[in-house]
Amino acid sequence: MAIGDAAYIKKINRSQIVQTIFKEEMISRADLSDITKLTKATISAQVASLLEDGLIVESQQEHNFVGRKPIMLSINDKAGFALGIDLDYGHISFALSDLKGQLVSTDTIETDTKNYSSVIQLLTDYIKKYELQSSESRYGLVGIVIAIHGLVNKDETIHFIPRLNWYDVDLKKDLQKSICVPIYIENNANVCSFAERVFVHHETDNLVSVTLYSGIGVGIMMNNTLFHGQNGFAGEAGHMIIVPNGIACSCGNKGCWEKYASESSIFQKLSQKMNKDNLTYKHIQKWIDEGDSNVQQLMEETIYYLSIGLNNLINIYNPEIVVLDSELLRMYPQSLLKIRENLTSSVSHYRDMVISTLGKKSSVLGACALAIKQFFDVPILNLSYSEEMSLK
Repeated sequence: MAIGDAAYIKKINRSQIVQTIFKEEMISRADLSDITKLTKATISAQVASLLEDGLIVESQQEHNFVGRKPIMLSINDKAGFALGIDLDYGHISFALSDLKGQLVSTDTIETDTKNYSSVIQLLTDYIKKYELQSSESRYGLVGIVIAIHGLVNKDETIHFIPRLNWYDVDLKKDLQKSICVPIYIENNANVCSFAERVFVHHETDNLVSVTLYSGIGVGIMMNNTLFHGQNGFAGEAGHMIIVPNGIACSCGNKGCWEKYASESSIFQKLSQKMNKDNLTYKHIQKWIDEGDSNVQQLMEETIYYLSIGLNNLINIYNPEIVVLDSELLRMYPQSLLKIRENLTSSVSHYRDMVISTLGKKSSVLGACALAIKQFFDVPILNLSYSEEMSLK
């Protein structure tokens, strides 16, 4: 056997062991061997290496049986930290998590600039603050993932961010001029779908996540891997045409899905109908509670058009789980039931459709999880998210 082959096998074994420890949360060496089908000698050697590296820890578990207490292995969540950033027009959200994905610090800052250099400086200042906050851990800040509300090439350069009007910029390269931590750039919808799989839907390998806030973004997990398409632009389903010659869209087409089913389109239409500027979710919730006919009519229309697009996605990707991320759907009574009732095709197949429980945190959570995945070099993670432990 070539030396390179032996090193590759060791790398694969290590990845399998780490992934299993993440999944089980706490596990003995014997059970680790049973689950992975690796020999006890291999488990012993790999565990010793992971302990030496400070990536896992040992603990004794209480039990009521006769004999020695089993020594359990778990991920050392305090060995380092991951930083997730959601970069959007008007605000930037930061979240620092430990190596088990639990949030330990968050910030959201309001911005009033689209200037690329200004945003670079702002990001750099905040990243350095989080580097300092993480510096006492063994590995410090292990990785940074920035979620972009736009088109990201496969080489992680940014092709286009509509709301910032950025074309063909290399944010990763420009940040790395002053930041030494590994940086990854990913599309926001992809990061959200990764969060749904990693934190909530552990039982599925195939998932479609649809975010409905400023536009419509679709993240696709196929066989536990993000589906990017030829250039990295897969998932731009918000710009599929569902109404020929319909409402003009900034993309250049008419009748795009997001012009009929995104929250931004609902806010715009309601603002006109109700003759009210600066609408908030509280305003809409109040009108829903009061049974306002204008709001009800618009929400029913939105659900109808949303269902058309979902029918298309389900037929194209045949996902096991469809996750819808929308605050308005969470507010509107029986919205999920009404969507399901519209999906009447006998050829559309999916196991379940749910409204996201992560909500707007999914972007930064997914970004943190993706940084953890890259650090440990594992195919997929199973993490737990506790709202009580997160900082707001």
